[in-house]
Amino acid sequence: MLETIETYLALRRATGFAMSNAEHLLKSFGAWAAERGHAYVHTQTAIDWAALGPSIAQRDARLKTVCRFARHIRIEDLRHELPPANHFGARKRRRPPHIYSGTEIGRLIEAAGRLRPQGCLRSLTYATLIALLAATGLRISEALKLTFTDVTSDGLLIRETKFRKTRLVPLHETAAAGLQGYLDRRGPGSGDDPVFANMHGRPLRYIAVKETFDRLVGKVGIRSTSGLRPRLHDLRHTFTMRALQGSPSSRTGCGAHMVALATYMGDVNIYSTYWCLEAAADLVRDIAASGEAFLSEGAQA
Repeated sequence: MLETIETYLALRRATGFAMSNAEHLLKSFGAWAAERGHAYVHTQTAIDWAALGPSIAQRDARLKTVCRFARHIRIEDLRHELPPANHFGARKRRRPPHIYSGTEIGRLIEAAGRLRPQGCLRSLTYATLIALLAATGLRISEALKLTFTDVTSDGLLIRETKFRKTRLVPLHETAAAGLQGYLDRRGPGSGDDPVFANMHGRPLRYIAVKETFDRLVGKVGIRSTSGLRPRLHDLRHTFTMRALQGSPSSRTGCGAHMVALATYMGDVNIYSTYWCLEAAADLVRDIAASGEAFLSEGAQA
């Protein structure tokens, strides 16, 4: 089975998947099965191996990894069994996002502009970073990896980021002007020099940005209705939700809008984009009303 696992991993990687965690899990499963004299995937063997995970979430992830592998190899050999993917009954729960209002974003940018030491580039760096995240919906990791070369006249070149995708993110003229103003204040820079740098010219570290952002959120008094602290990543959710609110009302237009938005955001699949529909009550109401109207039309026909 280990040879089949290697072939499967090579095929998946050829289509753009990293498969680093899957490789570790599948090779562990393959060795476990071999010790028991099994050359094919057996349901009970897969469940017993997956049950070694220390938590329900990890057991579920282990079993689902085997299921994806089994589903692939069963196309050529039905002697491999397909275990029940939901055997452990784990349910993935997403943390409800905080949708920042325009006023809240403005207060965060203003507070960032007052960061100490006064007169240092640090305050402008954080103010520009927060504004860019709010205006583009970039992941924080994508923004922190930007170099001078990535800032083009057509937009921002986001290179080999999450899911190993590279994409071009167009900028609104106001966002482009704001970013260029920051770069002009930064002074000379070229090539692989980071866009967002610390006082020593090195790329900002995520942990430093997160800690600073959390302090700014507390300082300006932003509170989430869920009781959880609003996060840096919620700026991305906010951008997505605002974009969804501007979606065309027709089903055809809405579908094209969703595909374009998922591509712009660099989501691995459109389901990640659809999830943000749940973030606002007015969007959920619109979906429910449209669904009810659609069903009513079908019933009358």
